[in-house]
Amino acid sequence: MNTTPLTSKNTVQEWLDDTVGGPILRGLLARGGQSEEDLRPVRQLSLRALVELGGGRFPQELVDTLVKEANGGVIPAEETQESAPTTGGARFASQTVIVTGAGSGIGRATAARIVSEGGRVVAVDVVAQGLEKLAGACPAGTVVPVTADITAPEGIAAIITAAGERIDALANVAGIMDGMTPLHETQDALWRRVFSVNVEGTFALSRAVLPAMLAAGRGAIVNIASEASLRGNAAGTAYTASKHAVVGITKSSAFFYGPSGIRTNAVAPGPTATGIEGTMSSPFARERLGPFMALIPPVVEADRMAASITWLLSEDSANVNGVVLASDGGWSVQ
Repeated sequence: MNTTPLTSKNTVQEWLDDTVGGPILRGLLARGGQSEEDLRPVRQLSLRALVELGGGRFPQELVDTLVKEANGGVIPAEETQESAPTTGGARFASQTVIVTGAGSGIGRATAARIVSEGGRVVAVDVVAQGLEKLAGACPAGTVVPVTADITAPEGIAAIITAAGERIDALANVAGIMDGMTPLHETQDALWRRVFSVNVEGTFALSRAVLPAMLAAGRGAIVNIASEASLRGNAAGTAYTASKHAVVGITKSSAFFYGPSGIRTNAVAPGPTATGIEGTMSSPFARERLGPFMALIPPVVEADRMAASITWLLSEDSANVNGVVLASDGGWSVQ
């Protein structure tokens, strides 16, 4: 038995490197006709993250079996203990922060981190289930779940009503992908759908929170851009164009409202474990993008992006306005 228990909180790479866990995991893969190379894109993710993202392909029961086998047939106490994210203290004490896309991925990790640092989160998503899970995992009253569509006026109104008079910060995390579709294959419906969520939703909610921030003389907005806002070979045409538009909104807002005490910045994530669909639906795109996809850094867990977002939302970044922070493991310098 290991002296240091292996749990679902350990990464795939840690399991593979472990003298006990490595053979167990490789054996499991072999029985499914796979090898550890198949796990290379997710080697920095924990087994727990794979359960959340696997859509049933990597069930909790399987993880429980692996953990038991690696620990002499028992589930160690460390497995059931929740670990809070590493934070910078109570940076959001008494603050109200709106987070969209809070039901999963980067949005959920951002909301949880803000709550752990004393904040009240208005958690927004189009699906109620993830919001309920988030609220149930946080202290009572710290999460206000709002099931709303940010592309609809009534959705925006519901979010502002739930926030109340004071809105200290906004994280525009919600977004959708485009299947890596190139321009000549992009249908009108796909273009409109991607821009509706990624651009119009960001625009509408940002516009809605500004009156409260202007009245208070302070506030922070963080938009999720993407590596696709920095380059042309990270996604399809619609998504790439939409994220360039998000950068435009960010820089314009930073210029107009900086003197009023309101900072607007963006984070450009690299590969992150989220619920967003990242498949490549076009053979044309697959052939063209394939060589560049090989250069992508390993996928990381959403809490790493949340750390970048919450830093920009907090007073720790009080002298930062109008930047696009590449949080991508160095992909942007390749």
